[in-house]
Amino acid sequence: MSETRPELEFTGERFTPECVREIWYEHWHRYAFAREFAHGKRVLDAACGEGYGSALLAGPAASVLGVDIADNAIAHARARYGAQTNLAFQRGDCTALEVAAGSFDLITSFETLEHVQAQENLIAGFARALAPDGVLLVSSPDKHTYSDISGFRNEFHVRELYRDELLALLAPRFPHVRLYGQKLLFQSAIWAMDAAPRSVAATTILSTGTGPAPGLDYAPLYFIAVCSRQPLPAMPDLALFGDREESVYRHYNGEVRKNMAAGGRIAELEAEIAALRQQLAKSKAQP
Repeated sequence: MSETRPELEFTGERFTPECVREIWYEHWHRYAFAREFAHGKRVLDAACGEGYGSALLAGPAASVLGVDIADNAIAHARARYGAQTNLAFQRGDCTALEVAAGSFDLITSFETLEHVQAQENLIAGFARALAPDGVLLVSSPDKHTYSDISGFRNEFHVRELYRDELLALLAPRFPHVRLYGQKLLFQSAIWAMDAAPRSVAATTILSTGTGPAPGLDYAPLYFIAVCSRQPLPAMPDLALFGDREESVYRHYNGEVRKNMAAGGRIAELEAEIAALRQQLAKSKAQP
């Protein structure tokens, strides 16, 4: 990847690979997951933003086209990743795609739906651009957990969807949909040291004092839908992603250490204040 251009400014609207902690994990994991579908395929990365995901998909893909509506994002992507010969970027409105029908085997569009009002046009355009046996990977925050429960409002989101709304949006164009949930979790992992994992066992404590229940029983923060007009290929039930530096965990430990140090210092200051108050009380009591 060429580093001939400064990093794209992070405004909160588009992810940039210089972001850290939770948002880094969430965005990179989607593309790492999609990469397994990209081998030898003609790929469209719709609303590609900075271009890091398009570049990641270009590794195994036959070709990748990244499209985004922002001129500065496309200029940046071309400068930073344009040296990859099977990767191109062009400006375009993903709700009105100007591409030939059936020209892609795989389309990825991550965290795009909630940014546009014309979601039906977006999905219809993807269906038209896909080959008959093509696959669409599209992600969207779950409005219930992302906004309703948290009380958080993302100023860049114009139309968030609940689970049923997302499935209803996809169903007219894609009769075969498998829905995944995504959320950064605190997990303890046990894995075989003599071979790559071939099966997964997962359990979740539902509440304090109860026994473990099978599976990952969490409310997802995001949905990832794998869609096709044909029966879907075999896919994993669970996809894990991490970095060996464990950046989120390291940050968490750093914050814990700072809080513990701050707590210790607060305790010292409180003891000093208590001692001063005692001295003040004694001095006032003296005739």
